[in-house]
Amino acid sequence: MPSVSVVIPLYNKGPHIARAIQSVLNQTEQNFEIIVVDGQSTDEGPKTVKSFEDPRIFFFDQVGSGVSSARNEGISHSRSDFIAFLDADDEWMPDHLETLLRLRESYPEAGAYTTAYLVKYPNFQVKMASFHAIPGKPWEGLLPSYFKSAAFGSPPVWTSVVGIPKRVLTEMRGFNTDAWWGEDTDLWGRIALKYPIAFSWDGMGIYHTEASNRACNRTEPVEENIFVRTAKEALEAGEIPDAMQADLREYVAKKQIETAWFNIRAKRADLARTVLKKCVTRELIRKKYWALFWAYVPSSAYELASTTRQISMDILYRAQEDYTNIRKPRKI
Repeated sequence: MPSVSVVIPLYNKGPHIARAIQSVLNQTEQNFEIIVVDGQSTDEGPKTVKSFEDPRIFFFDQVGSGVSSARNEGISHSRSDFIAFLDADDEWMPDHLETLLRLRESYPEAGAYTTAYLVKYPNFQVKMASFHAIPGKPWEGLLPSYFKSAAFGSPPVWTSVVGIPKRVLTEMRGFNTDAWWGEDTDLWGRIALKYPIAFSWDGMGIYHTEASNRACNRTEPVEENIFVRTAKEALEAGEIPDAMQADLREYVAKKQIETAWFNIRAKRADLARTVLKKCVTRELIRKKYWALFWAYVPSSAYELASTTRQISMDILYRAQEDYTNIRKPRKI
């Protein structure tokens, strides 16, 4: 039996899937299986997967639709009792699986195991994610507060660096298939309500924001983040420990603000205003009212501001690259 099953959902990620698979094959921990679930891709992605001549790679055609369904189907095909997830356009450092398995052995009480990650931007700059309320390197252990870290910094759990015991996934009934956005953070949140989360700075992943066909780039309206409903019900039912409540409420506010921005970009300022009116926060006041300001500005003005900002950033990035090239020592 493999020590870990790696689940990769695939849909029109032909230019990137080989990099993702190769990063798994390069792992220091070699006792794994790779399960690729394809959602009827129309590009060369499936052919690329099948070109790998490795008996540990399994390819399945997706029965349902959407990335949540693909991940759930991958879990159902897995043979290991520990599942690691990787998006088809991201990649791992060679010691990622080794780190996840070490965390699992050290912290068996945790419900999820995750590592730090780098973010690669469209201008090809690579930076460490902006983590908050997590002890610095070389610390690893149980997060002091998942919801505090997630509310005020980059998500400490991200789809392409997390490993979860299959029993926990079964208990949580996997990923929610009713939403196209937020289905991953919904699962991490539901797990964090019941279990501690283990974290390490080792074995990082690379999140490629420059890759195409990402859900976060879609411009469709969203009435409510699916985890917000879960969190509110748990708070109202008195199921949340007192020590967790303040951080959870701020995390809910962050999700509401993110939802408002989705609606602003989708030209549904009315939905954005509705979401923000329900947003109660003590620490994210400025972010709330900044979103509320744009929710009352005509969409044409927002589009102009966004375009101007993007042009300015592009000019800045080019200037930085030119300066770097000028500063490079010349070979004689």
